[in-house]
Amino acid sequence: MTETYRGIDRATLDRGYNARSSVASFDAEYAKYVEASARARAEFPDYKTLVYDETSRQALDLFSAGENTPVFVWLHGGYWRALSKDDNSFVALGLVSRGISVAVVDYSLVPHVSLDEIVRQTRAAVAWLHRHGREHGLDTNRIHVGGSSAGAHLCGMLLAEGWHRPFGVPEDVVGSALLLSGIYDLEPLLLTHVNEWMKLDLHGARRNSPIAMIPPRSSADLLATVGGIESSEFKRQTEEYLAAWQARGHEGRAVAMQGYQHFDIALSLSEPDGTLAQALSASVAQR
Repeated sequence: MTETYRGIDRATLDRGYNARSSVASFDAEYAKYVEASARARAEFPDYKTLVYDETSRQALDLFSAGENTPVFVWLHGGYWRALSKDDNSFVALGLVSRGISVAVVDYSLVPHVSLDEIVRQTRAAVAWLHRHGREHGLDTNRIHVGGSSAGAHLCGMLLAEGWHRPFGVPEDVVGSALLLSGIYDLEPLLLTHVNEWMKLDLHGARRNSPIAMIPPRSSADLLATVGGIESSEFKRQTEEYLAAWQARGHEGRAVAMQGYQHFDIALSLSEPDGTLAQALSASVAQR
């Protein structure tokens, strides 16, 4: 294949998609995730760990905001190969007090499974919540999703067309989606270090690119954001996906997060009065 993508060479693409090198210390950023997540589990000790997929035995942690509440399904980042639900519990800190239950989802990681399998698992998580959520106090007509980086990509695959019937869920199962710093066109990754562990070919990249799978009809509200000090590639991905979503006539808008980078933008969801928690709450209240 060509050694450039849209005229951008490999070295430039590598820099654009090297999220960890965009901050002074990834370890310091990760430590903040761990600390805030431990604080969330201490604040909500009655959270439940529930297996959502019998095939993979993957589970989610459910932080309840009470009976008959909407649920926000959070998919963590980590370039499909790192992190887990355990270091992403922090999302509950910003949303449970707003009356939104939070389901933090674990999924298998590459290289142990393929990206296709990860997509299947996250769809299975939403389908499980739709089937069994009422047993755990959830309003299953009000399922909302969100994720950061790889998690935002996976949310884009939840907004995609064509997967609902095999999983037994309605096409409008997702009420709103909060997507942070996502990758929605995977083709440029083929020329980067990311493909050293993803092992994608062109067909696999296109098959798993949300920007190519936007449905002709959708009632979901898309909230798209990217940190103001992130790379031009992450900004481009967000801008183009939002534009493509809106071009199909769907509801969507950008949420400005100036001054944030690739990692602290997600952590800001731990703040009940933060920009993202407020934006999501407003969207949830309308659905």
